[in-house]
Parts: sequence; C-alpha cells; structure tokens
Amino acid sequence: MSMIDKIKQMLKGHEDQTDKAVDKAGDAVDQRTEGKYSGQVDTAQEKAKEQFRDQPPQ
Repeated sequence: MSMIDKIKQMLKGHEDQTDKAVDKAGDAVDQRTEGKYSGQVDTAQEKAKEQFRDQPPQ
C-alpha cells in the first residue's frame, strides 16, 4: 500500500476538512511568496484536492 493510499484511507469521510487544510496551506504559500506564484499554487491546490476526494479510479 502506497503512502497516498494510506493517507486517503485516513482522510476518508473528512473531505471538507481536507479541502480547508489544502486551502489554508496554499494561502500560506501565497502570503510567503507575496502572490508571485499564485497561479501555480492554485493549480497545486486543485490537484491535491482531486487526490484526496473519494473518486473511482480512471
């Protein structure tokens, strides 16, 4: 079992909290970089949220 699979299993049922944590982390990065990389941070936030949502494999 990979590390991502273990994390997904632990976070199952807590998707709203996970989304909030990802948003908070992205906001912290934006603040530290003064928004210089906001586009890349937004993309990374969406990718992270997709990883932890309960979706069937594609």
